Amino acid sequence: MREEEPRSRLPQLRLDELLAELQARIDVARGTRDRVHSLLEAVLSVGRELELTQVLRRIVEAAAVLADAEYAALGIIGPDGDTLSQFLTVGLGEEAIARIGPYPTGKGLLGELIRHPQPLRLDDLRQHPASTGCPAHHPEMRTFLGLPVRVRDEVFGNIYLTDKRGAAGFDDDDEAVIATLAVAAGVAIDNARLYEEAQRRQRWLTATAEINRRLLSGSSRTQVVELIAQRACDISGARRADVLTTLPDGSGLRVELALGGETAGRVGATVPLHGTLCGAACVDGVPMTSYDLAADPRYRAGSTRFDGPGPAVAVPLGRAEGHTEGVLLLVRAAGEPEFTEREIDPLLGFADQAALALELAERRRDAEQLAVLEDRDRIARDLHDLAIQRLFATGMTLQSASRFIDHPGAADRVLRAVGDLDETIKIIRTTIFGLRVREADTGQGLRARAVHVVEEAQAALGFAPRLSMAGLLDTDVPPEVADHLVAVLGEALSNAARHARAGRVEVTLQAAGGQVALTVQDDGVGIPEQGRRSGLRNLAERARALGGTLTVTAPPAGGTALNWTAPLEH
Repeated sequence: MREEEPRSRLPQLRLDELLAELQARIDVARGTRDRVHSLLEAVLSVGRELELTQVLRRIVEAAAVLADAEYAALGIIGPDGDTLSQFLTVGLGEEAIARIGPYPTGKGLLGELIRHPQPLRLDDLRQHPASTGCPAHHPEMRTFLGLPVRVRDEVFGNIYLTDKRGAAGFDDDDEAVIATLAVAAGVAIDNARLYEEAQRRQRWLTATAEINRRLLSGSSRTQVVELIAQRACDISGARRADVLTTLPDGSGLRVELALGGETAGRVGATVPLHGTLCGAACVDGVPMTSYDLAADPRYRAGSTRFDGPGPAVAVPLGRAEGHTEGVLLLVRAAGEPEFTEREIDPLLGFADQAALALELAERRRDAEQLAVLEDRDRIARDLHDLAIQRLFATGMTLQSASRFIDHPGAADRVLRAVGDLDETIKIIRTTIFGLRVREADTGQGLRARAVHVVEEAQAALGFAPRLSMAGLLDTDVPPEVADHLVAVLGEALSNAARHARAGRVEVTLQAAGGQVALTVQDDGVGIPEQGRRSGLRNLAERARALGGTLTVTAPPAGGTALNWTAPLEH
């Protein structure tokens, strides 16, 4: 009986081995089934999203779960094809990311996949020749798996996985699963891009329609320009925007309106056509982009400075018949994505429509000016044909009647009245001469020049200054005095925009008593005692050169009152 016991145990041992092997295979099959289910769920989860940002986040999260990796990242390749423009991570908290510093740009091992978009699996990433080590405060990483993500025929970015949990390293199954996820990710990214592009085009069309409605409803050019810049910022995600228009002599560009940041230092600044980003867009009539505006020499060459610029695009406004009306400059914050062709194409169409709107506003303003000139001609004609003739006839009647007045005092009064009528006729004739200034000469008169300066200051101030004028400004004020006065007015309004923080500005211009007087009064914070006064010294020197005066006072109600005078004859 004892010899038969070992023989009876042999079938039992073989059965236990077979059962153990069967159980192992069942566990493997179950694990494979669970992994396939997880992969399908990940693919469905990624495909359900339409917002590109959410799609990218789901991809990197799914990759970490499927490969059971401690850390995962998705690097998006920039337009230059050599660097990473975005970097999304899983496994690192915000505090750890802040300690590490800026995200990688595609150097070292990460750049290896950019240069060679093929799967890369390593048991120790530190041993790879392209590895350059980790920055300070970065966790140590050993195992590595990287695969490219393709959108159609384009390499969109790379999935990076490190530190496989509970295993020596990533295996063939991990690579196969992540490769399948990368294919699904490419389809999802393409769909999200198409959806995002359609949404963006719809927003541009809506903005264009809004601008046309505002323009046709009677809004001013300044309001339309501000709406163009605001909608461009809203849709493109830009933090700052400048609208630049060409100077009359074509020598450069002038910042007509600025949004975001310190606008006071940019409005009114001039930008040369050559050697600058906006100048190149204007001359060539095509959009110009910059990955980092702060480091771009074409930006440093201009004068529209502000802190912390990032990616930027300068888009020409109007490109008909080789002529560009101006440039729209959009700037994102530092670290944000660069402007891509998918974004620039609809932006260019919007800029063309905006240029048409501005041209329409200009034509409407010309029509309004023509109507004003025609009305002035009618008034001048009526004054000449009716008022002057009647006054002249009345003066002749009084003069002839004075011979029949015996009382010396009464006769003297009648003669004085005749003299007053003659003086009135002279004033009316001077007024007629001013009214009949043709369109070609409107920019030469002091009144028109003053109105132009006040209108230009509206964008910097944020409101329209109040302007009142009196006297024979176009005829009695000498050209030299008028030039100084226009410069003083522009400097005074610029100071009010930069320093006063005012809600109201009143400008009074009067020619009377042998002198011309300019008063600019605001309700702002006033002039600090220790503030810079170089601008006021310049205004005072202009007054002294003409034999005039400059006084700056603080009205009882607050603010600043600047009074500048100059004699009409010197």
